[in-house]
Amino acid sequence: MIRILLGLSLFSILACTDRSGECPTVFFGGEIVNPTSDYVVLYRNDTYIDSAKLDTGNRFSFKLQGIEEGLYHFDHSPELQYLYLQEGDSILIRLNTMEFDESLVFSGEGSEINNFLIEMFLAHEQEEHEIYGFYHLPPMDFQKKIDSLQEKKLAHLNELITENQLSEKAIGLATASVNYQSFTHRESYPFYHKKKTGKETFPELPEEFYSYRKSVDLNNRELAYFRPYFDYVKYHFGNISYMACMKGCGGMEGKESMGRLHYNKHKLTMVDSLVSEDELRNLLFRNIAMDYLLREHSASKECQIFIEKFRKLSSSDDHKQEIDDLYEGIQNLQPNSELPELIVTNVENQEVSIKDISKKQKTVFYFWTGAQKRHLKNVTQHVAKLQKKHPEYRFVGINVKTSYTQWQNLLEEYGLDKADQFHGDDFEEIQTSMILDDLYKCVIAKDTLVVDAFASLYYSF
Repeated sequence: MIRILLGLSLFSILACTDRSGECPTVFFGGEIVNPTSDYVVLYRNDTYIDSAKLDTGNRFSFKLQGIEEGLYHFDHSPELQYLYLQEGDSILIRLNTMEFDESLVFSGEGSEINNFLIEMFLAHEQEEHEIYGFYHLPPMDFQKKIDSLQEKKLAHLNELITENQLSEKAIGLATASVNYQSFTHRESYPFYHKKKTGKETFPELPEEFYSYRKSVDLNNRELAYFRPYFDYVKYHFGNISYMACMKGCGGMEGKESMGRLHYNKHKLTMVDSLVSEDELRNLLFRNIAMDYLLREHSASKECQIFIEKFRKLSSSDDHKQEIDDLYEGIQNLQPNSELPELIVTNVENQEVSIKDISKKQKTVFYFWTGAQKRHLKNVTQHVAKLQKKHPEYRFVGINVKTSYTQWQNLLEEYGLDKADQFHGDDFEEIQTSMILDDLYKCVIAKDTLVVDAFASLYYSF
């Protein structure tokens, strides 16, 4: 999620007496190998808590008092990761930004729950391909596969609980990190099954397939910024809205243009009727709006109708401004528009405009990051094939979320053509100006003009 800085509001998280000396100190510190920023910044949800500057040994530390037990996240730009804190914790981390999540290890008092959370995060990433292979199965066979993965993780959690003293709140979060991943796969099953099998209708599901829904709290403020929970809620509302439209709104099949508008307005209405927790409501409204506009990616009457409904329901002025800015950005990237004034850096550390790169030739701008080696390998191999198949295009890679030095090292490691590779220093500027919502997206241009700003490396050639 794109964070919106709400400002320093420590008073909202104070959990003990005003006399801070009576509050147990929480220590959080560690070492960053190959740092990509001078700071580590700590947040509680979207609220800034504190920042710490790296010393000459790339170490940092926080000493906090009076904090509320719960989920936080720390940011070492451009990456971030979860952190669970409670009074009395003394947590050390060590990570290498070249493998940010994979290298992250917690130690010290309070490390057990944090190591479990990162372990579940990585397990989910590793299982994605395997689980995608299950979607062709009949409903109960699919459920057994997902249940088996869930039960193994819960067994691991039970061992953790037996061997360590975890608070009820920490156990609840750890359980949520397991269960909501499983629930999300169930919510997405009918759609992926239909796609993988090529069938025209959704599968008939047994009555108990969604039995877990009875235990789900759709107004859990504590989990609003926790990705497994938020992803589940997104898929849940997408599922129930689509099925409700199929049954009660004349069906959704084959009505792609107006159907998207109708469906997404229906999702907004569903959230409005079922979610009362204000912050979660606004996050969901924002997510639905961003998803709709990025899929529609056009300046249309339908988009304006949708935005009007979104603005009526959302109570967040920041989100409203963000959606307005996104729509403006989409309008600026319509075919035959001028490319944005975006500056990148070449291997000789010289600033270059993307307009100059695209002059007098067909150019495909694609994006990659050193933080995702699997993606880098895949996109490099795919671009090499496209270059042979489409020699009329110049394929230009723009690196994001990687330090300049790391980027240079990766060019050598992967044998990339340095003449066609550039480094983007300001990820947020690139994300906003090029509407970078998917690392497989690309922008096709010719002689400084946009041809297709919402193309895909895998589907547009």
